[in-house]
Amino acid sequence: MNVETKEKFSLKDKLFAHLESWRLYTVVWCGLVSLAGSCIAYGSFPPLRISLLVLFIPMMGWTAALYLSDFLDRKLDLIQKPHRPIPSGRIKPYEAITIGAIFAITGFILSFLLTINNVILVFVVAGLVYSYTKISKSRGLAGNVNRGIATVAAYLFGVFSIGTQLQSLPMYIWILAFVFLFHDTNSNLVGAIRDMEGDKKGGYITIPVKYGIKKSVIISFTLTIIWLSIALYIPFYYKFLKIEFYFMMILDLLILISLYIYLIRAIRKYTRQKALRFHEFFVIERITLASAFIFGIADVYIAAIIFICAIIVTSFSQYLLRRRYEFMGKK
Repeated sequence: MNVETKEKFSLKDKLFAHLESWRLYTVVWCGLVSLAGSCIAYGSFPPLRISLLVLFIPMMGWTAALYLSDFLDRKLDLIQKPHRPIPSGRIKPYEAITIGAIFAITGFILSFLLTINNVILVFVVAGLVYSYTKISKSRGLAGNVNRGIATVAAYLFGVFSIGTQLQSLPMYIWILAFVFLFHDTNSNLVGAIRDMEGDKKGGYITIPVKYGIKKSVIISFTLTIIWLSIALYIPFYYKFLKIEFYFMMILDLLILISLYIYLIRAIRKYTRQKALRFHEFFVIERITLASAFIFGIADVYIAAIIFICAIIVTSFSQYLLRRRYEFMGKK
């Protein structure tokens, strides 16, 4: 495929291409992280207006970031993923920038309905997004950590929405930020495994490109041990979450064990499809993690509705869109 055929695409093709670019299977996660931060800071489920804003504003920002990433990565995608929306011609580069800007501006305007700290954080996130895509993404661990910090920003966006003075926030709220830092540093590293061939050709020195798959898995497992230990110990020590949190973390732990067993077996005969499958289930795991904190604060029926809806949207969008987005011929 190439951009010369772009005029042949129908309106339906173009609309579906935008749906691919939104990547709902990743966007829901940042919204849940923000909502979890808001719940923890509020000590209960926040008022509906705040809950909706902290859920959807980070999702708008994440979507805008995905458009920017696709725009800046369009030459790299031509190497291994020419079927993606921009290199295939289904979305023109200026369309990606325009639609991304609409999401970003809308989220920015809505942030004024929260606190000044939320407004300031929007600019911080914008800087993180640009630095990740333009600078650190191709530089191994720096890119992974950059992505982790962006997720911490989503968490803090929820925390700040309550309006509590920063110096009054309990210490455990700040410590929990490291859970999301290490978790999404790890998630981004794992996602780089499936892209290692294209990244290598494009000159990107990611962890899998530099150290190989086995060492990448060891690093991933180490990061998992770190964030999981913090996630389990801090609520136990400070006692600010209900028992439902631990029930959900048992489920999260079972998913993690299954994932690493699968990954260790898959290393022997690596394929991009196997690497993608691992990350697909990793995406489900992180929905469970964010939801566990909501279960630990909110009424069970509210948390259950949020969790079920998030799982349905994430799972269905992965099934419908992800392989189509990652592999040519899956349309």
